[in-house]
Amino acid sequence: MKYVETTYTNKKTILKFPDHYVNLAITVNDAGVATNTEGKKIVAAGTILGGGVLADQTKKAVKATTTTGVSNAEGVLFEDVDVTYGPASGALLIHGFVDLNKLPATPTAEEMTALKQITFLK
Repeated sequence: MKYVETTYTNKKTILKFPDHYVNLAITVNDAGVATNTEGKKIVAAGTILGGGVLADQTKKAVKATTTTGVSNAEGVLFEDVDVTYGPASGALLIHGFVDLNKLPATPTAEEMTALKQITFLK
């Protein structure tokens, strides 16, 4: 039997100003997400997502990609999402102020340009 110790802490937030933001309900795709040391597939809060979810809510959100200087980024994942057992519900930040120091990776210039209603601050 595997023993897993759970530590309870406050929720991780990516926001610089937590009183001004807009989220959209999405489904996060599990394809291509690596398994962590605990055997879970977690898409981290602050991951830049795209995949056409703004135009078609039935599509699953995937990590944004950049080709020829243009990104398909549509928002920032608001909280960690566990996709271990398949696609899961999440929240996509589409408007607000994000703290760059709290993101798992720094967004590219193309991603920042694509996310017109999100302001990234240090």
